[in-house]
Amino acid sequence: MSNATGKVSDETRMFNFGVEENRAQSVIKNAYRAMTEKGYNPVHQLVGYLLSGDPAYVTSHLEARSKIRKVERDELLEELVRTYLAHLEGKK
Repeated sequence: MSNATGKVSDETRMFNFGVEENRAQSVIKNAYRAMTEKGYNPVHQLVGYLLSGDPAYVTSHLEARSKIRKVERDELLEELVRTYLAHLEGKK
């Protein structure tokens, strides 16, 4: 990455979403609820959306489609992996 002088830095950068974690979690919960209420399989639908980026996999019920589009797919995936790994740690 270039700094103000145009030189490339060798410094390691941290990748952190901070507040975005809570937003991603909230959006996933809302999408899950909306899909469940409409009778869809939320796992299949979320995987379809995450792999393709096609918002048609997410119902518009409860504004789930518009909300999920406001969060980057990599942020949603990070939240899902973080939650899954935390669940695994709790089972030890």
